[in-house]
Amino acid sequence: MGKGGQKAENGVKSSTKVYTWDEIREHDNKDDKWIVIHGKVYNVSNWMKKHPGGGRVIGSYGGQDATEVWTAMHNDREYVGKFMKPLYVGDVQIEETELEKDFRQLRKYVEDNNLLRVNPLFYVAHLVSILMLEVLGYYILTGYGTTWLPYMLACACFVISQAQAGWLQHDFGHLSVFNSRKLNHIAHHLIIGHLKGASSHWWNFRHFLHHAKPNIIKKDPDVEIANIFVVGEVLPRLFGLKKRGFMPYHFQHIYFFFFTPLLLPFYFVFENLYFVLKRRDYWDIFFTLTFFYKMFAVLGPILGVWGALGTFFLVRLIESHWFVWCTQMSHIPNEVDFDGSKDWVHLQLESTCNVDQSFFNDWFSGHLNFQIEHHLFPTMPRHNFVRIAPLVKSLCKKHNVEYKCKPLLTAFGDLVRSLEHSGEIWYNAYYEGM
Repeated sequence: MGKGGQKAENGVKSSTKVYTWDEIREHDNKDDKWIVIHGKVYNVSNWMKKHPGGGRVIGSYGGQDATEVWTAMHNDREYVGKFMKPLYVGDVQIEETELEKDFRQLRKYVEDNNLLRVNPLFYVAHLVSILMLEVLGYYILTGYGTTWLPYMLACACFVISQAQAGWLQHDFGHLSVFNSRKLNHIAHHLIIGHLKGASSHWWNFRHFLHHAKPNIIKKDPDVEIANIFVVGEVLPRLFGLKKRGFMPYHFQHIYFFFFTPLLLPFYFVFENLYFVLKRRDYWDIFFTLTFFYKMFAVLGPILGVWGALGTFFLVRLIESHWFVWCTQMSHIPNEVDFDGSKDWVHLQLESTCNVDQSFFNDWFSGHLNFQIEHHLFPTMPRHNFVRIAPLVKSLCKKHNVEYKCKPLLTAFGDLVRSLEHSGEIWYNAYYEGM
């Protein structure tokens, strides 16, 4: 029934409007966004700016069914639902595929078997190890001096501490530690702000959008890197044919090694500052300042101001390698395309891959070697990924959906090979029109 129609229930006419999908898809403009959740249509045009996860997250599903992403991102759905009631405008007919039905059964299994429940000792031990490594680094410098060997040992402690703090803030950012949304947000401010010197809101707005539309051109910020790299097969061909870009992309698999260490100490620092100053986000500015105050207060008397600043950049340079390889090995080698309104399971599986499970791989990647499970269930505590992985594999096998899992070094190699392949596509399109 078209726009303005009525739905009959038990033979009695209802004033509820029932829309067609064609009508809903029309509402995907900058200032006019409708989304669908569980067959109900919501006008989120004005609410987008108030959304705690950022307006672009909702906007990325304009004119689409957002049921699965909404469910995946919210553990407190009853509370969130209260804010949605004023946005309700009507209904739409939903037809579930067998895959979607089975995935929702899997989600029910996850919830019924407490796989969203955290083991507090895991995170307590993780935080303690991070703080101990930081203290150990300071102790080495004060107890053994600042000659090259103790200095490098101290820097190694700082690098490991910072990298692991990065994985820890990721957990709080996904609301996967505390039952309370507020407590997760407070802890996230403390970890990413005080321990890492970055903005909580900046991370939320960027990372949630990545989860909503992974590897989707113009929607996932992690593939909006065409000023330096072109990834996948669609974007390189498009840039080549239209003679866009200014980098020698056919060499990107080589200069990748030189740009990788610059991401955290330079680009992310600049992007963070720009974000918080533009938004006048004083809360995030405060926590970032506490990080730098602590750094200069502790390292300044030992290394001097410039020595402390140099140590900060050295640690970030090394950590940047760690961060980039662990996060991009699971995404860049996979499909990168424009939004085709794929269902949740296909979208996540086609844009992610796993790395073999082992104690080292779990620790080294912050359990992002279970990238598939993390993307399907982003609020799940990461120590439970190993428990749900066999069931996700079974689901994929039943519905003939590829479940990609690789050894760690293979995943690293595929990242470089995919950049080389994308560069060749760009080169052929640019110079030969192929």
